[in-house]
Amino acid sequence: MAFPQTRLRRLRRTPELRSLVRETDVLPRHLVLPLFVEAELEGSRPIDAMPGVSRHSVDAAVAEAGEAAALGLGGVILFGIPSAKDEQGSEAWDDGGAVQLAARAIKAAHPEVVVITDVCLCEYTSHGHCGVLRDDGSVDNDASLELLARTAVSHARAGADLVAPSDMMDGRVGAIRRELDAEGFAEVPIMAYSAKHASAFYSPFRDAADSTPAFGDRRGYQMDPANGDEALREVELDVAEGADIVMVKPALTTLDLIWRVKERTRMPVAAYQVSGEYAMIKTSSMDDRALALETLTAIRRAGADIVITYFAKDAARWLAT
Repeated sequence: MAFPQTRLRRLRRTPELRSLVRETDVLPRHLVLPLFVEAELEGSRPIDAMPGVSRHSVDAAVAEAGEAAALGLGGVILFGIPSAKDEQGSEAWDDGGAVQLAARAIKAAHPEVVVITDVCLCEYTSHGHCGVLRDDGSVDNDASLELLARTAVSHARAGADLVAPSDMMDGRVGAIRRELDAEGFAEVPIMAYSAKHASAFYSPFRDAADSTPAFGDRRGYQMDPANGDEALREVELDVAEGADIVMVKPALTTLDLIWRVKERTRMPVAAYQVSGEYAMIKTSSMDDRALALETLTAIRRAGADIVITYFAKDAARWLAT
């Protein structure tokens, strides 16, 4: 029936009515908190490019994870800052590396916390690329797979509940799945950064993780932001190789793809509200609380089951009031 019999505003009249018919929820359990861990650091050190975000020592990361648990967050995802870098990024799979130390310590102190580990080489290589290089300076996809798989196994050995390859090498999900299975970690799931676009929104993260490429860029392996059909092909390949969760990144500029991926796969879908999205909201002259909650709602409405966001702790507190 048309107006005046139908008045959609009737159900918007009070907060209680609006809550009753709300279609999309953002709950703390949907949110994952990124943590930058630097083993040789004492305490925490603020990151200038990301107000309110810090690098943490292992002990400080344990405290952050405890706070995440108390707030009911879905988990934490760890990014490591190495003590030294080399051409291959060998500290990535060092059992005494920052991520491995933090994963062990967090699981010992807070076994209920879901610990996700970022699997990539960019923070660890002297050149800042996500794989090993050929003599001509290009990334050698196939030679990088063994190192990524070795890194994932090291993380699983340290107690990671989920490993999350973010490198965008072809075939890395399959290589990691085979190696995890062979090493006795068949039950450790993979959350694949499946449709990761070459985005300007990553800039603050590269300052935070000291992972800016020493030359060139990552457009040869990260996706062209213009390509939606290719994103679906990337996701389908990762699913075929054994991914348990698929991710679209960044979030706000790919809401359409989050929707398409969810509709196509019916799998758990993660989205990463990345550093530039966070910094853009945090440093704007507008209400950052309202903006953060509105954008998180949009990401959830698009189909994301899991949202990785630097607003995770703030959002959990806001949602409780």
